[in-house]
Amino acid sequence: MFATPAIAFHTILSLIAIGTGACVILCMSKGSRPGYSTLAFLITMVATDVTGFFLPATRLLPSHITGIISLAVIAIALAANYAFHFAGAWRAIYAVTMGIAIYLNFFVLVTQLFLKVGVLHALAPNAPDNPEPPFLIAQAVVLAIFVWLIWKSVKNFRPV
Repeated sequence: MFATPAIAFHTILSLIAIGTGACVILCMSKGSRPGYSTLAFLITMVATDVTGFFLPATRLLPSHITGIISLAVIAIALAANYAFHFAGAWRAIYAVTMGIAIYLNFFVLVTQLFLKVGVLHALAPNAPDNPEPPFLIAQAVVLAIFVWLIWKSVKNFRPV
């Protein structure tokens, strides 16, 4: 099956958000300023979330719920930055919400890999609806990595 232009555009946005999000979380966890990768992440992540609502679906899907949660945490991160200027607890709130937004994109990436990549799909043919151990292990590893990265980001991120 070939991707429609809308699905291809959504996928490209998502892949850019994954790459820039990885740069952002790694920089924040090391205590350095992510710079333009933050702007690129925010633009492509919001666009990914929004375009996901326009893809063909007959009902509300888990991907839609993930998009809603992602948009909510990004809104909080934007408020922490632009409205509260990282004052007090808002620095940690920013680090946590950015980390969650980035994690959600990686969560969807792993899910899509298990759905679309033959070798992975063979390991867990019923995932994500009825997840088998390989899928659960992969998601648990990604979650553990992000818990650690978010913790490091809260500890180390210092805005200018």
